[in-house]
Amino acid sequence: MKQTISTLLILLICVPVFSQEKEDKKWEVSEPALPYKELTITTDEGTWMSLDVSPDGSLIVFDMLGDIFTMPMSGGDAALIRGGHAFEVQPRFSPDGKQISFTSDAGGGDNIWVMNTDGTDAKQITKETFRLVNNAVWSVDGNYIICKKHFSSERSLGAGEIWMYHISGGNGIQLTKKKNEQQDVGEPWASPDGKYVYYSEDVYPGGYFQYNKDPNSQIYAINRYNLEDGKIERVTGGPGGAIRPVISHNGKLLAFVKRVREKSVLYLHDLKSGKEWPIYDQLSKDQQEAWAIFGPYTGFNWTPDDRHIVIWAEGKIRKIDVTTMDAQVIPFKASANHKIVNALKFKNDAAPDEFTSKAIRQAVTSPDGKTLVFNAAGFLWKKTLPNGKPSRLTSGEDLEFEPSFSKDGKYLVYVTWNDENMGAIHRIEWQNTKSKPVKLTTEKGIYREPAFSPLDNNTIVYRKESGNSHQGFSFTKEPGIYLMKVSYAKKTGYSSGSKLVTKEGIFPQFNKDASRIYYQTGGYLFGSLTKTLKSVNLQGKEAREIVQSKYAQRIIPSPDDHWVAFTNLYKVYIAAMPMTGQVLELDGSAKNVPVAQVARDAGISLQWSADSQQLSWTLGDEYFKEDISKRFLFMEGAPDSIPAIDTTGVKIDLILTSDKPKGKTVFTGARIITMNGDKVIENGTIVIDGNKILAVGEAASVTIPDGAKVIDAKGKTIMPGLVDVHAHLGQFRYGLSPQKHWQYYTNLAFGVTTTHDPSSNTEMVFSQSEMVKTGNMIGPRIFSTGVILYGADGDFKAVVNNLDDARSAIRRTKAFGAFSVKSYNQPRRDQRQQVIKAASELNIEVVPEGGSTFYHNLSMILDGHTGIEHNIPIATLHDDVVQLWGASQTGYTPTLIVNYGGLNGEYYWYQTTNVWENEKLLKFTPRNVIDSRSRHRTMAPMKEYDNGHILVSESCKRLTDAGVKVNLGAHGQLQGMGAHWELWMLAQGGMTNMALRAATLNGANYLGMDDQIGSIEAGKLADLIVLDKNPLEDIQNSNSVKYTMINGRLYDAESMNEVGNYSKKEESSTGNKRRMHLLSIGMGIPIQVVPVNWGGEVYLICFVVQIKK
Repeated sequence: MKQTISTLLILLICVPVFSQEKEDKKWEVSEPALPYKELTITTDEGTWMSLDVSPDGSLIVFDMLGDIFTMPMSGGDAALIRGGHAFEVQPRFSPDGKQISFTSDAGGGDNIWVMNTDGTDAKQITKETFRLVNNAVWSVDGNYIICKKHFSSERSLGAGEIWMYHISGGNGIQLTKKKNEQQDVGEPWASPDGKYVYYSEDVYPGGYFQYNKDPNSQIYAINRYNLEDGKIERVTGGPGGAIRPVISHNGKLLAFVKRVREKSVLYLHDLKSGKEWPIYDQLSKDQQEAWAIFGPYTGFNWTPDDRHIVIWAEGKIRKIDVTTMDAQVIPFKASANHKIVNALKFKNDAAPDEFTSKAIRQAVTSPDGKTLVFNAAGFLWKKTLPNGKPSRLTSGEDLEFEPSFSKDGKYLVYVTWNDENMGAIHRIEWQNTKSKPVKLTTEKGIYREPAFSPLDNNTIVYRKESGNSHQGFSFTKEPGIYLMKVSYAKKTGYSSGSKLVTKEGIFPQFNKDASRIYYQTGGYLFGSLTKTLKSVNLQGKEAREIVQSKYAQRIIPSPDDHWVAFTNLYKVYIAAMPMTGQVLELDGSAKNVPVAQVARDAGISLQWSADSQQLSWTLGDEYFKEDISKRFLFMEGAPDSIPAIDTTGVKIDLILTSDKPKGKTVFTGARIITMNGDKVIENGTIVIDGNKILAVGEAASVTIPDGAKVIDAKGKTIMPGLVDVHAHLGQFRYGLSPQKHWQYYTNLAFGVTTTHDPSSNTEMVFSQSEMVKTGNMIGPRIFSTGVILYGADGDFKAVVNNLDDARSAIRRTKAFGAFSVKSYNQPRRDQRQQVIKAASELNIEVVPEGGSTFYHNLSMILDGHTGIEHNIPIATLHDDVVQLWGASQTGYTPTLIVNYGGLNGEYYWYQTTNVWENEKLLKFTPRNVIDSRSRHRTMAPMKEYDNGHILVSESCKRLTDAGVKVNLGAHGQLQGMGAHWELWMLAQGGMTNMALRAATLNGANYLGMDDQIGSIEAGKLADLIVLDKNPLEDIQNSNSVKYTMINGRLYDAESMNEVGNYSKKEESSTGNKRRMHLLSIGMGIPIQVVPVNWGGEVYLICFVVQIKK
């Protein structure tokens, strides 16, 4: 028996060890973790190639597509000396010519490696994991590597510093210090006398994040650092900037790159006299305007005799005589094998007849633990736990949010919102099934987060919000936390009075004896890095700081004041909360008090039970609860060991019916651009039944059903609705949804019927998506990634250091209904690959942002990302990249409207059109948005745009010809109108009619919905737009939208009145007033009931409709 027990103990001990060994297996960047194809690319031109010349002048080393080659100085067939799946760039010969340094992500992230000149004996020198390094050069004695170390700040890529590492490795020596979080330094070069390190520095005014800067002024300057005394002096700069310093071997001349109007020009600078002159003006466009963490131009060098400079330009390697300025091409032919992981693509359902609500918000459990009340699709619902069927709490038409129970369970308080009447606080008798809600407030405002006193159900604490761009700013002059006293008289009914307690804070609640009010400062998600739990007495005095937590989102004390629950980087924790008169610092790994994690991935709607012994929360459509005694062995009733975290909750199981119209609608006589191949029907008929296309074809071949509403579309053009796959639609805010969201109306009015937002507030966007699906809100189809998987700093960042981290990050977003995530500047490639692997397991697409980093963009293609968001920062793509991308399945959403590395494309349209005179746009968009963007215009020569977004667009055309699916993404710059601008800018690069496909079917394919939307075919969803003019004749005719049909509902684009086939009685049953009637007042002037709520009560009444004189 003893032997059996011993054997069993050994087995129990061994199993976790084996499991851990399997999980801790080192991630290999060089070995794809998913299926891939192999492709051999052979080419004689390359994109953004860094190179160097050997000390004896016999060899050139260069990079291309992440591989490293050498060849004779005369050119010819290049020898691949370092290939494979790792991405390796920026090679540099050692002073003795025996070794080559390079930047490689083979170890996980970008670090400096060294190898022999034949590619053998490669070893990693630097071992950075977050502050990654690149742009290595050798010290003159060959003992040190000088390089640029990069920092990730709160806003994406941040700044950099110059560091020096011994060739044997180590932690390195810092030479320069960053001056702020955004302005970069880089491109170091060691002087031949060993005294100085030259480098380029961003000196552009501001010191903050900017998409694009003015290259005609000074963005970069060149400094030198004195290695003897540490002093820094300016060498050159001025208008056009100065980048990529390279000193001649004799130490007399500095070669560098400067922008001269639209040209990037190679200059020489005499280090003794300061004289400067240009020697070559046919370089490829530099990256001064963009983030350029690998340097704004590629590496180059002098020949040993200082007579020539060898440099990459316009796809070729060129040898420039510095005296005669003659330039010769050094021909090369390079070939390498590449593994291209199959891009993540999954089918997604655009319009199910019914769906399970995933966006469960603000859930609270009744004190007896029997009922859950929560917000979903705009209203409050109740569910008997654990298996009851959810039902509406009330039959009200106002939106309902933020419920809270009284301690004794007799009452429930919540807030409502109505676009015209604004917000209110309501109370309902919970235990009286016949009770109707009682409105407690009389003043207009935006009311938030009501909570009962534990001693008095007639005392309520709440917050008044300061206003926002969706609910307006009227009646929000005195925001803060308030105390309300409720009274009742038989004659007058309920009344209340309120007083301001404190102007700061959110999420107010009472302490145990109702003598103080807790609240949180620092915001919620997307707030300050550190959140603080504070308290004040009922007069707003004696303020105390109780708990602080860096990276927290929510901090909630227990009703007995002994415990605190908090979310930190999404995960949920509980901790002891002793009162010490000092601030308690907490995070998930704190050791100062007992702390335990209770949710594996994430949780929202944290709530303590009335006895403070249990915590509940939700994630998506699951409800969780945990006894604190199960998390701490010292608690009474604790188990013998801590159990595993529960990963399966109670299904809330709210099934909602999708909205769709009834009846048949027929369009006749129209030109139909089907997007089914190149098929265009000149005299066509479309039959719609409900929300689907029943038939489409030439007039003679389609039968019109009896009873159908027939719309004569003679002379019109019908095409699929626009699909905007990079659409920021104003869902970043955390709070209450309006009934009408102005961004949605504007997009529909301009023909955008499907949107995908690759960065938004998860709770808000998926809640509103479900509101649109159910018909409780009007809008295009709303899809999103929710909160991005952020690689920089912030309270919303995604920490990914292994595959399980990546799985957790994706699960917490998928729980709300996401089918995609945005991998946003995760600094290391192993992190990005782990996200891809986890997403593949969970059937989630990954749409990354490379942050204007060309090398990261290319590795994302190699690793199988679904697409690339934002344009590749290198404007002109050559044959190597075109072959690679064309062989992949990765899509491309260039968002030319916010073009990286040049003037934003939107400025072109502000410059060439009077946007503020667009009366249709003014009907749906706040005037302050339009005027502030368009009236004081950036004016630039047209050549700046030719050298900006149009140059990028030409590369889009080349990629399209190679089979890459390019998509439309308008970035939310100017809602609705921006989608047309993006379409027109794709056409400017030569795509013409292919641009229409990019704006429709390609986007549908990107979202995995091309079997349902994106073209006009029988059986597909009825998302289409009717145009007054033909975009095949002039692409700008796309903006002649007469009608927009979304999911079978037809809207007049000028007024957004619904004009399709419907019954008023049927439509009113949803509680949503879809139709917006035109009224007339005064002298017969037509006005329109406002479809949005964005500027206060005045704007909630009407807009004047266009008056024709």
